Amino acid sequence: MGLSPQVSYSPFDYAIHDDPYPTYERLREEAPLYRNDELGFWALSRHADVAAAFRDHGTYSSSNGVSVEPSAWGPHAAKTMSFLALDPPTHTRMRALVSKGFTPRRVKEMGDDILRLTRRNMQFLLDKGEGDFVADFAGLLPMDVISEMMGVPEADRAEVRRLADLVVHREEGLNDVPVAGMEAALTLVGYYEEMLAERRKRKSDDLTSALLEAEIDGDRLADREIIAFLFLMVVAGNETTTKLLANAMYWGHRNPEQVAKPFADPARVDDWIEETLRYDTSSQMLARTVTEDQELYGQRVPAGDRMLLLVGSANRDSRVFERPDDYDLDRDTSQLVSFGGGRHFCLGANLARLEARIALGELVRTVSSYEIDESRAERVHSANVRGFATLPVKLEVR
Repeated sequence: MGLSPQVSYSPFDYAIHDDPYPTYERLREEAPLYRNDELGFWALSRHADVAAAFRDHGTYSSSNGVSVEPSAWGPHAAKTMSFLALDPPTHTRMRALVSKGFTPRRVKEMGDDILRLTRRNMQFLLDKGEGDFVADFAGLLPMDVISEMMGVPEADRAEVRRLADLVVHREEGLNDVPVAGMEAALTLVGYYEEMLAERRKRKSDDLTSALLEAEIDGDRLADREIIAFLFLMVVAGNETTTKLLANAMYWGHRNPEQVAKPFADPARVDDWIEETLRYDTSSQMLARTVTEDQELYGQRVPAGDRMLLLVGSANRDSRVFERPDDYDLDRDTSQLVSFGGGRHFCLGANLARLEARIALGELVRTVSSYEIDESRAERVHSANVRGFATLPVKLEVR
């Protein structure tokens, strides 16, 4: 018997975008600390290691950002990624100030607006009985919710959404943000600068105004910090929720006996969301910078090296989740690491869950069943995010 070929992993590999989970399983068993010399990173794939690294922000720093893409990595990452690319104490200050505006209460109070936007965006699909779940619904709702929170006028929202989509779009064969995405990012930043200037003159009951007023012991956010946070919401809050909604639909379709549960009992929608977050999470990995030499699995990881935390792999670790490759709405998902952990636990987790709960809750209320045309479904190609660009759906409206 010959030796099995050494496991190989790259977050840019299209085969990984199609199905990373067999590779993750091999990484967990054969190379729990993996090294890719060509792309210059290490990777941790086991749940215990990923969860521990999230909690240890001293050793696993966010100071160079969290993305493996070249343009998003480095000492200036905070300009576009806000406090995602900061460590305490600057992270603590920024997050505390942002939290003054982005409160759980503000998120909860968005419930009625989210329901209104859900119904408005879903009506097209319901009327036609079929369409592209991403283009016609899941790709619209999260950005509309964010724009509503920020106070973007209705007339500007379609253009803001178009720019946001360009920022997250990736082209085949290019391991970085395309030129069109860079230009769209600059345009969006300019738009938010103008919006901020208007709010300085005339306050409103929106998140942008709340961020301007946020203050702790006389300390306030600088304009560039507010703009970076607004931009972060567009990138992180928009795309990941779109993918969560479509992933839930896809895996529900692939597992009809499981998705039948929320359709029979809408109270089970939360279980549908949580198992989707575990089974096939939008954010597959986050990068960190190692601040001091580490000895892991008999290997030395030098200070300054980049470490990828494979969230998607950790959520399928059989050491924590029994039968991890089964999509099971009855399982305990409390150990999932889809929203990170420690100081950097995702600030938008409550909003993402609320949007998904309202959107999928409205779906099970208005639709008795649905079918997905897998042959025409198309995945996005992204180093960080997993999900669908196109998901053709047919609905049986109640």
